Amino acid sequence: MSSLLIQNVLLPSDDRRRADVLIEGSRISKIGSVSPADYPDADLIKGDGMAIIPGFVNGHTHSAMTFFRGYGDDLNLMDWLNNMIWPVEAHLTEEDIYWGARVATLEMIKSGTTAFLDMYTLPEGTARAVEESGLRANLSYTLFDRWDDERAALDRKRLEEYLRLFSTFSDRVQLSVGPHAIYTVSAEQLKYGSDFAKANGLLVHLHLSETYTEWRDCCEKYGTTPVRFLDQIGVLSDNLVLAHGLWLDSEEIQMLADHGCSVVHNPASNMKLASGSQFRYEELRSRGVRVGLGTDGVSSSNNLDMITAMKCASFMGKSWSGDPTVNKAGDLFDSATRIGADILRLESGRIEEGYLADVCLVDLSRLDMTPTHSLISNLVYATNGDVIDTTIVDGRVLMRHRVIPEEREIRERFEEVSKELFRRSGVAI
Repeated sequence: MSSLLIQNVLLPSDDRRRADVLIEGSRISKIGSVSPADYPDADLIKGDGMAIIPGFVNGHTHSAMTFFRGYGDDLNLMDWLNNMIWPVEAHLTEEDIYWGARVATLEMIKSGTTAFLDMYTLPEGTARAVEESGLRANLSYTLFDRWDDERAALDRKRLEEYLRLFSTFSDRVQLSVGPHAIYTVSAEQLKYGSDFAKANGLLVHLHLSETYTEWRDCCEKYGTTPVRFLDQIGVLSDNLVLAHGLWLDSEEIQMLADHGCSVVHNPASNMKLASGSQFRYEELRSRGVRVGLGTDGVSSSNNLDMITAMKCASFMGKSWSGDPTVNKAGDLFDSATRIGADILRLESGRIEEGYLADVCLVDLSRLDMTPTHSLISNLVYATNGDVIDTTIVDGRVLMRHRVIPEEREIRERFEEVSKELFRRSGVAI
């Protein structure tokens, strides 16, 4: 069994305690004083000038949408989707998806994300990218029937096929059911996806209450609000993960809590697309709803930096509420680590013995980390993903001192694939 010893590293607490952290196999086995002589074969990392933190869990993204960074900016959501994104996506191949996700995994590793929840088409391409990168991911196959029976049947067939395919991947790669949204998926298909997920122990990953238009159209079509609609068709459950959740009332929040649902906040995307600013972070948490944090895809947030997401979430909540005491740094850090891991059913998100060794080392020598009165406050308010020095997943070092061996080759190939995709789509960029 491989072992890794990180010596004299600052722990993520307010007592400024340093310790040695021993990783054996895929888990943290000891935190305290560890003699290298007792582990002569261990890979040694000097922790002086470093802090150790749990890796971030990106609770909602579309990783292969790296192709669309800087493309179709400054539009509203539906204009952006209908006229910019979906016409190009129609030309995507599995190989495109692989390269889009592969460069996304580089970005996530370099900014400290160790696991993510993804929703996209052709998830086998993303799965290959995750396997090769060493990251951990839960990948949602997107249901997108638009009330077309033929497409609904095809999605059901494919979901069965993906269930079998994903059983061949490592345990770092998991499958979930991803009905896109209530405005693209029929009630019948939503119920099917929910039942399929429950029968197979999977998560359901759904965009919900992202915009006022979605809320209004749901009220007009179904005679009720989005969460109440889901309750009526019987899909509220503890395996349901809702992305965005901006347009919720207090009764809906309580319904989510009662059913054990999770909500993932995507502040950068919400602000950029002007979907809404009043995400009710404090109320959701106080009622017992698990609240994770996500970046959304780079097409709508322009990066996959979870540290930036934490800052946006905190500032956004303080601003709209007029209360500087809400959306605290420690709470947002918790959403981005421990709670995100809990939502994905991972034994990670903590620097504790027995937990998965999905961890990062933070460079404390940077000016924006100086002085370190509070490690967590500096992470949330002062810095960005470049502060991550080393990223470790499943006990394996994926990036050491900012170096990922294959980074240049992956980036160069991605640029070639991207140009070919847009050429094939007939889009001038």
